Amino acid sequence: MRITQHGEYLLQLTRYPRVFPVNCYLVREAASLTVIDCGIPGSAPALLDAARTLGLPIERIILTHAHYDHVGSLDALHQLLPEAQVIISKRDARFLRGDMSLDPDQPQAKPRGSFLTVATQPGLLVADGERIGSLQVVAAPGHTPGHIALLDTRDQTLIAGDAFQTRAGLAVSGTLKLWFPFPAMATWHRPSALESARRLQALRPVRLAVGHGEVLESPQADLEQAIQVAAQEVERSQLHGA
Repeated sequence: MRITQHGEYLLQLTRYPRVFPVNCYLVREAASLTVIDCGIPGSAPALLDAARTLGLPIERIILTHAHYDHVGSLDALHQLLPEAQVIISKRDARFLRGDMSLDPDQPQAKPRGSFLTVATQPGLLVADGERIGSLQVVAAPGHTPGHIALLDTRDQTLIAGDAFQTRAGLAVSGTLKLWFPFPAMATWHRPSALESARRLQALRPVRLAVGHGEVLESPQADLEQAIQVAAQEVERSQLHGA
């Protein structure tokens, strides 16, 4: 697993960086670490090893959403760290227990992508605007109904899960990149993803960390371009009734 430091607080751990990059993150707090997404099965040992090099305990595991490649190591990691608090949005928590239903007020598009039923039960269900240590929860539905992003309020790093991808170029969730189409193929509702992208851009992050691809510094111009492309695609699909 490739390990890369970004700024003072963020450690990126990437499996299969050249073929199918799947990122997990460690966020450093004053006396502890927060895991953001725990990757595909087999990722738990590398997360623990990285934490040991930092000399701090993992106290929280936050899931941006419930897709397989973000929760695949949850049970293994929680078994090794039973005291760590597992955190996810209330909406996506249902997917973890196999409930694929939608709320009546949500777009009734079928959830897409690979979901995994897990044994671990979240200890905290969060909503937009709540704080977890230095991280602010930002609701970012679209890729999944309950997708969240996390903004580090100390340095304006945005850990955006699959609300964006940077593999094959920065793109809003749902925008198909032929060299890496998988996040787009797994996106639940593209208009919601576009709305969330605009909201995340408005936070003016100085660093963008995503589930698939490299971390971007000073991403504002690239975000604006990616949102313009997504907006055009959503408009075309709506005109054609797609």
